[in-house]
Amino acid sequence: AIRAAMDAALPAAGVRPGDRVAVAVGSRGIRRLPVMVKSICARLHEAGAYPFIMPAMGSHGGASDEGQRQVLERLGVTEDACGAPIVSSLAAEQVATVMGDAPVYYARDALMADHAICLNRVKPHTKFKAPVESGIHKMLVVGMGKHEGALAYHRHALRHGFFPLLKEMGSALLGRTNFRFGIAVVEDELDETLHVEALGPDNLWEREQALLAMAAAHLPRIPLREADVLVVGRIGKEISGAGMDPNITGRAYDLMEDDFSGLFSATRVVILNLSETGGGNAIGLGNADIITEKVYRSMDYEATVINALTSVSLRKAFIPIRLPDDRRAIRAAFATLGPVDPADVRAVIIRDTQHLSEFWVSAALGKAVAAAPGAEVEAAAPLQFNENGEILLWKQPTSPAL
Repeated sequence: AIRAAMDAALPAAGVRPGDRVAVAVGSRGIRRLPVMVKSICARLHEAGAYPFIMPAMGSHGGASDEGQRQVLERLGVTEDACGAPIVSSLAAEQVATVMGDAPVYYARDALMADHAICLNRVKPHTKFKAPVESGIHKMLVVGMGKHEGALAYHRHALRHGFFPLLKEMGSALLGRTNFRFGIAVVEDELDETLHVEALGPDNLWEREQALLAMAAAHLPRIPLREADVLVVGRIGKEISGAGMDPNITGRAYDLMEDDFSGLFSATRVVILNLSETGGGNAIGLGNADIITEKVYRSMDYEATVINALTSVSLRKAFIPIRLPDDRRAIRAAFATLGPVDPADVRAVIIRDTQHLSEFWVSAALGKAVAAAPGAEVEAAAPLQFNENGEILLWKQPTSPAL
């Protein structure tokens, strides 16, 4: 599918033998990302071009050259795996000004190349709802704008709005840079590749809207509107830009962020751990009420704060109440609901907000979940914890999606 998309886009891109092509790759968790990047680079090599991989992730990786290279490597994107060198620099140039005062930046490494393309997943955004949200436009404006571009976008969005500014900045970059096309990926409910398409400057705005609608229709969801307790097994930047996706949790608190609580609402939210490949970035922990000591001690606080400051999402870096282990964190969530019998607590436990094909609910929600189309409910059983108070659900046999 990647090769087919490249074949469709290359004739209009003007890539000639000997040209250098920047391939922008972000920090999002895309299924089979290294294979996709390798396929893009292989097709460019066949065209006689010289591709190089460019991190495009704003402030992630602690907003440092080496940190962003390490983010890609943790995702499996390396020179050996993908057949192209990684050129990691945060240098960016201002190429335009839009809406009167908003500077628009573009990576210097991309400007120095003959052409630039990108790869990104299209999905609902974690801050706002609009015809175009997270996808190729966002990669172009925020990712390929490097740290300065991410700062400029998020700061000025508080004046102009996230969607209007994204549209204006994107249009300016399409008209003033060597950006040729983006490879857009849509994933389904099981985190598998659903659709791959190349979007060029001529059809980018129109097609990204259609792909966003496709992604929204296939977004995994908890088949409930509310719960007393939501326990999230892990959060991470490769899982969601917000650590845990508010489209799933309903939790979003920061300036000018849309209200997601109509999708799902939980009185108490607990986070048990950070993902292994997130590099310690704990952005999103502030949207929870309780975390474990594991989350606190695994957190790279500097990387988390840089991400929060850049995205103007300070609340997402707030540190909630922390408790020694999973057992006590979950118990505290139950105990702070008020005079509710534990047997009546409506609780949901998920692995993370990207994988929802299997999850656990308390007995009080058994009938509600069983009524969901296609649901298969196993017999009830008590939660089990090891001697360290860690929940054992994740170690049980489960589906390939988890």
